[in-house]
Amino acid sequence: MGKARLKAFSDGVIAVIITIMVLEMKVPHGDDLAALQSLLPVLNSYALSFVYVGIYGAVLFMSAVAYYILSRTLIKHDGRDSAIATALGGDFKGKISLAIYAAAIPLSFVNRWLAVGLYVFVAAMWFVPDRRIEAVLDR
Repeated sequence: MGKARLKAFSDGVIAVIITIMVLEMKVPHGDDLAALQSLLPVLNSYALSFVYVGIYGAVLFMSAVAYYILSRTLIKHDGRDSAIATALGGDFKGKISLAIYAAAIPLSFVNRWLAVGLYVFVAAMWFVPDRRIEAVLDR
């Protein structure tokens, strides 16, 4: 099993665990703070799930930053008229990925499903093959 498949599998397992944790939340049997005390372990686990989604987003964001720095460094090293500069062009995918990740991290604390949806959108965007480099190399 490749690294990408293992990562996707572990992400899926964590999503299922988070869903199960939400199903474990029960209605308190009272209207005071003492009634919530028995629910604290489940509530803490639920809150921690939002933090974990934010952490996965931060890792993705830093990967996008590293990609952006690498691409800019390669262009600076080889020159603006080089094949890599021509292939990357304005690098829309790289820039929009940074913006989406930056937006999804704080959103993960508001609505984790919206954040996960944004993470999936970026992954799908990069899953579609980018022909820019191949087109430049074929010339």
